[in-house]
Amino acid sequence: MLRIPRINRGTAFTEQQRLDLGLVGLLPSGVTPFEGQLHRAYQQFQSASTNLDKFTYLQALRDRNTVLFYRLLSDHLPEMMPIVYTPTIGEAIQNFSWAYHQRLHGVFLSIDKPDAVEASLLAFGRKPEDIDLVIVTDSEGILGIGDQGVGGIQICLGKKSLYTAAAGIDPNRAIPVVIDVGTDNLALLNDEVYLGERHSRVRGERYDAFIDLFVDTVTRTFPHAMIHWEDFGASNAHRILKRYRDQICTFNDDVQGTAAVVGAAALAAVRAKDERMSEQRVVIFGAGTAGVGVADLMVDLMVAEGVDREECRTRFWCLSSQGLITSATTKIRDFQQPYARPADEVAGWDVANPSKIGLLDVVRNVAPTILVGTSGQGGAFTERIVTEMASRVERPVIMPLSNPTDLAEALPGDLLSWTDGRALIATGSPFAPVRHGDVTYTIAQSNNALVFPGLGLGVAVSRATRVSDRMIAAAAQALASITQPTRPGASLLPSVDRLRMVSATVAVAVARAAVEEGLAGGDLSDPIQQVYDAMWLPAYPELIIEQVT
Repeated sequence: MLRIPRINRGTAFTEQQRLDLGLVGLLPSGVTPFEGQLHRAYQQFQSASTNLDKFTYLQALRDRNTVLFYRLLSDHLPEMMPIVYTPTIGEAIQNFSWAYHQRLHGVFLSIDKPDAVEASLLAFGRKPEDIDLVIVTDSEGILGIGDQGVGGIQICLGKKSLYTAAAGIDPNRAIPVVIDVGTDNLALLNDEVYLGERHSRVRGERYDAFIDLFVDTVTRTFPHAMIHWEDFGASNAHRILKRYRDQICTFNDDVQGTAAVVGAAALAAVRAKDERMSEQRVVIFGAGTAGVGVADLMVDLMVAEGVDREECRTRFWCLSSQGLITSATTKIRDFQQPYARPADEVAGWDVANPSKIGLLDVVRNVAPTILVGTSGQGGAFTERIVTEMASRVERPVIMPLSNPTDLAEALPGDLLSWTDGRALIATGSPFAPVRHGDVTYTIAQSNNALVFPGLGLGVAVSRATRVSDRMIAAAAQALASITQPTRPGASLLPSVDRLRMVSATVAVAVARAAVEEGLAGGDLSDPIQQVYDAMWLPAYPELIIEQVT
């Protein structure tokens, strides 16, 4: 009872329960009510001197007492989310091998041991009907710190914590997995205590064969589970998603989750302007995995207004490290191709350098209504660029999404100052409210936690066999419907302190979309009640103790 985190309640066991369960003498005499345990745990959390120490304390609590951990996290989610997830989890990942402890509840798969994949998943101790979610990474594109080898398991554990705290997905129904294919991080390879495979990253056919093996094994072993791909490198993220999305129930948070939350912010902003998405001119600065994912989702939102898909794509101008992507651009990735502008279209533009058309050139010639930054280039949205945009658009929608803060393309205070308070803003990093003139502006954070927990819950409730573009768009539309950004200074997105309500709203919309598309594998007669009933609450269950004679 004390060693199994899900049923352990520590000093909350009553005297009679201790007697009946044979725990007498294994705990201090005092009995602490659940609320008292929460108070004590929160005090211990606050007393930790650094954020990493706070992370370590919460990790130990999670692996000791599941219910207490999730109740504490749920009660203090805005404060603790930056600890159990980004940014603190990045530091924990970098220290993984040095701080490793044996009670980590995840699955480690090695490309050097393909015959062990099925046994490794089964060793987690779950039956085929028991799992709704498998969260997996190969650790190549971890947050902003890149290749972190086997330590990437922590990012999946962090996602699992948010799935439960935000959407009530039973933690016993989710499995975190790291696929260890080696690492190109020389610091890790030369670290005496590194716990992963000690060779460079395996790529090409062998890598693809192992991913195939993993997908086949998961879908056979846990047939109702959604595979959530997390922090794969840019060269693999889109490719893997494209390969499997029409075959299995799968989702990539970096591509689709980011797109959905940014799409929701854009949709809310457009509604605040009393306009339509299909009327917007969108510039994406940083046309990588996330940036093109945002463009794809915005196209879906425009198509939902009854506009032809190809016509919608003409509303986008995407920039990479080579400048504006055109048909003459020498290096274009497959997923960028649909957004390449015809070379003859830009031939007559007045630009500083015709061989590399920059952001200021695009803003001058396009007069965009929406500017999205996913470039990782801090300060790229300069005063000159923003004032140029604002001179042509009454309410410019500007979203500097790169994080952490020092990588943000612009700061909200500057954007409001440069546009005289007219800009509608969403950011990737959290920012405090900004006072401009007589108005206090609440800055929307495009946090993926506003989408992926609810999407996973909706998939689980509907038993969806696929995650379609329509379901992702439904998640964005549901999120956008929650806020009322017409009030001066109001946020485009809801706050993370409302995550359970937000996740439930998203889940209902996703489940309904699954039914409408014929992708639901179960009955959905009352989606609101079914979503509510499916949300696990972190409370000690009733103990029924039977005496065996």
